[in-house]
Amino acid sequence: MSDFVRIVEVGPRDGLQNEKQPVSTADKIALIDRLSATGLRSIEATSFVSPRWVPQLADAADVLAGITRQPDIAYPVLVPNLQGYQRARAAGADEVAVFTAASETFNRTNTNAGIDESLARFEPILALAAADGVRVRGYVSTVLGCPYQGQVPLADVVRVASALRQMGCYEISLGDTIGVGTPRKARQMLEAVAAEVPMHALAVHFHDTYGQAVANIAACLDAGVRVVDSAVSGAGGCPYAKGASGNVASEDVVYLLQGLGLDCGVALQPLAETGRWLAGLLGRNTGSRTGQALVAS
Repeated sequence: MSDFVRIVEVGPRDGLQNEKQPVSTADKIALIDRLSATGLRSIEATSFVSPRWVPQLADAADVLAGITRQPDIAYPVLVPNLQGYQRARAAGADEVAVFTAASETFNRTNTNAGIDESLARFEPILALAAADGVRVRGYVSTVLGCPYQGQVPLADVVRVASALRQMGCYEISLGDTIGVGTPRKARQMLEAVAAEVPMHALAVHFHDTYGQAVANIAACLDAGVRVVDSAVSGAGGCPYAKGASGNVASEDVVYLLQGLGLDCGVALQPLAETGRWLAGLLGRNTGSRTGQALVAS
């Protein structure tokens, strides 16, 4: 089992997409460039969804054009459909991500399509991406609970993750969208999916609604996962999950990994300073607890 854990930084996309306060294109570019200097190897830059649905990310093409790309860092972007993929490619994207849910009700509310309809939408994207030499990451949300239907059967999570893998997604991120998971449930979910999808092709994505995200990550690391999604300063949330708080903070994840003796290649101090900077930009006094402590020290 590898001692290296790759952090997928989702702050510039998942962290900002639901912020009501406008964030300028220049600040988004500055955020990504700051993150690029911390040692992160994967930074989700933006989303090519309709500006009507996500006005905060309407400047996706300008952001992607403005960042200073580093050769050893991936800058994936989210795409909802073939049109979004084509826009992303025209803007210079060389890695994309698609998203669906394990909950039928959530998926219809979030994307106006059922799970199978969503998967069908992805087929032309994956086919074109393969021809273009573009890597595609897959997201599965509501893997530990849904705000509408409650419990989500593990079999549904496994089915959707397996379908994305079979389509050609190189990696599947398993998301606890409303943050209801606990360590035992998180590990059981991960192991159920890993019985069908190789562990090296899985990532975990936890929200911290009930303060369980770091514990859930630790349990999944113990089970063998080596890719973790997080957002600097714990930014983010879900517009379709009332009360769901932000993503787990990247600073907290790095601190956890260091405590476990696992390498992620990320420098914690500049990451914490970036988190504090972002918190100020969003009108918050502080970032994550780890970030507060490090910046104050």
